[in-house]
Amino acid sequence: MASEDELSPDQIEFTNAFNRQRPTLAGFAHCHSQDELDIVRDALYLGLAHDILPETIYGPLACYIFTDSKVAPSVAETSTEGMATVIASARSFDKWDDLVRAVKDKALAAGSDLEGIWRTLETGRLEWLRAVDGARSVRDLLRGALEKDGALDSPGDVSDAKMVWIYGLSLNVPELCGSAAVWSSVVQMSRPAQPLVGYDAALWDPRSEDWRPLDMGVQAAAERGGSNLEDVWNA
Repeated sequence: MASEDELSPDQIEFTNAFNRQRPTLAGFAHCHSQDELDIVRDALYLGLAHDILPETIYGPLACYIFTDSKVAPSVAETSTEGMATVIASARSFDKWDDLVRAVKDKALAAGSDLEGIWRTLETGRLEWLRAVDGARSVRDLLRGALEKDGALDSPGDVSDAKMVWIYGLSLNVPELCGSAAVWSSVVQMSRPAQPLVGYDAALWDPRSEDWRPLDMGVQAAAERGGSNLEDVWNA
């Protein structure tokens, strides 16, 4: 990576502006739908526009937003609802598309793939949400059984349950389909989409080399989605 001394003024300006928007960008990890992700993306564009676009471009939009009667009560709020109101107003501005295009042009001029950065975060979050949703019933069933048996604090029982859940998560992570198929064969599943059918605990050995790709792969998917396994298991 080039040092700050090697960066052009445009690159320095954009890098500093982008770094100031990292708290906004991190909001992707709290999104639960495409609509919510779109709001965070547009909040990123709005924040960058404030910092890197000329007043002649950004000023009219700012004036439009802050005189919008729908926005006034929520401008000072930091809630998701407040942000959604502000972004809805910005999108209704007749020059919004031009402003977004100007932000992207500035990013490209500074050598930053802004769209690619966002696409990576968005794809990772949506993939993880699908995985969590697809394995939710298995997780709830497993946690319910542990609770019934008073084993929620039993490391061994919890570890066994998590293995089944992690396998369930892997079924909804496209890049892990091959590893999931291998594991279903190792533990002799009669129904790969239903890991508890014919479950034999003796076969589910976390030390197996065939388990490692699933374990590591699901953890990586969680990280790409701005999450971690422990938080989702305990949610």
